[in-house]
Amino acid sequence: MNLFRKIFGSSHSASEEDKESEFNNSRPEITPSIDEKFINNFKKNGGKFLYCENTEELKEQFENILEENDWFESEVLCYEPNLFAMLDENKLKYNKPVNPKFLLANCENLIAEEGSVLFSSKQIKQHKPNELPTNIIVIATTSQLIDSKSDGLSAIKKKYERDYPTNITTIKYFEKAKVEDFTQYGSSAKNLYLLLLENL
Repeated sequence: MNLFRKIFGSSHSASEEDKESEFNNSRPEITPSIDEKFINNFKKNGGKFLYCENTEELKEQFENILEENDWFESEVLCYEPNLFAMLDENKLKYNKPVNPKFLLANCENLIAEEGSVLFSSKQIKQHKPNELPTNIIVIATTSQLIDSKSDGLSAIKKKYERDYPTNITTIKYFEKAKVEDFTQYGSSAKNLYLLLLENL
């Protein structure tokens, strides 16, 4: 993914890029790619984004989040057995948590046009967003980036031919709005970290 390389370390210096743009002013405006659109909208919504090139980096970033928030040896809400090993490695309790510090989950997709995360009952059971912990750590891959919610619903239909999930919902607001507007009515802001693993 060229965008991630551009954001997280490019051999191109800024001045070279400036020179290039001076000479190419006649070019028509380029539509941002899906990944660029998602990152911009996700950050605008207050999400914390961490790009990981491999699983070692992902585990390291996960531990950094735990350290930053002092979440070691705390309770966690997690419904996905494929994530239990990560929790075990860090002495986190996930069996019938009473007061979980955060939710650890995968997701169905990442929606670029609104910078949101699409979940289903596979990740959050029948919980409504306001019933989930305030803190959420999502592990997703670059192949889960899609343009719109309708693309997300199509992807879910394709992925689950028989065992179709319920409770399909998006979480879009990742910080309390300074000024409440009607679009946020009824939604609860989440402190959300996204660990995005390169898999393309």
